[in-house]
Amino acid sequence: MNRRLFHLGGISTLLGLIFPLSTQAASWPNKPIRWIVPYAPGGLSDVTTRIVVQKIIENTGWQIVIENKPGANALIGSEFVARANPDGYTFLTVLAAHSVNPTLYAGTLSFDPLKSLAPVSLVGITPLLMTVSNALPVKDLKEFIAYAKANPGKLSYGSSGIGAAAHMATELFKIKTNIEMTHVPYKGSALALQDLMGNNIQVFVDTPPTLMPQVRAGKIKALAIMSHQRISSASEVPTMLEAARLDLDSSTWSMFLTRSGTPKDIIDRIAMETKRAVNAPEIKARFEQLGIDPFGNTPEEANTFLNSEVAKMAAIIQSKNIKPE
Repeated sequence: MNRRLFHLGGISTLLGLIFPLSTQAASWPNKPIRWIVPYAPGGLSDVTTRIVVQKIIENTGWQIVIENKPGANALIGSEFVARANPDGYTFLTVLAAHSVNPTLYAGTLSFDPLKSLAPVSLVGITPLLMTVSNALPVKDLKEFIAYAKANPGKLSYGSSGIGAAAHMATELFKIKTNIEMTHVPYKGSALALQDLMGNNIQVFVDTPPTLMPQVRAGKIKALAIMSHQRISSASEVPTMLEAARLDLDSSTWSMFLTRSGTPKDIIDRIAMETKRAVNAPEIKARFEQLGIDPFGNTPEEANTFLNSEVAKMAAIIQSKNIKPE
């Protein structure tokens, strides 16, 4: 009997060595989960996170606490998670700037945004909208491109900051159309939009929820959605392909990540709950109002998407020799 118990105990020890992560994940979560948003409250990242995480809480009963840690193009919050214990109790939401940072800040960061953080799930994609000042003598995208080519370097465009999705999208537009405009970075979208309405800048790309109220109020003009299909929240605005036969698809997106080394079954569970949350009818309806196309996918699919975005952004940064502030 003692020999048999010893044998079983040895097997148990061996299994514990082989499957330590599964044992840990089985009792997870047994304390509140911290969810870091590396942007200020009220923005797209913050709103999206709160919508989805609240649904996850409703579905699971977990305790999740959302914390905003803004600054440095999302690097402050990202580094916080990159240095957290990989125990499944710290998660992060990033926007498209996460795919820019590895190239834009190459050699200057104290952590690796790609190696230190593991994708969990792509949450949603938001096509960007190109708008112009009412003072600009153009009525559509074709006329704008012609005007910009006839006035090289005389136009300026705003963005919510160097490396932001809107900045990169406008630079891609410049590459595709071979036009020149001067970049004016702002600390957020509000000031850029104000200057667009005042004709201090002539072009501004941002999300439809930010721009469409002013378009519909007649204060700025919408030229095109930077996607291959029209979106329901701005259905009157043509795509770039429709407006000027321009094949350009640019968007911002949100993705959930966690510390690399976190047990895979925990990552998979969060991915599964994310997909369940974003596909709930009420969440889909809320996303539609915000111009967000809901996703929710596996960590492997999220990683493939992220790698493709990093390569795409690297090509733009290198082509236009973009430097951080």
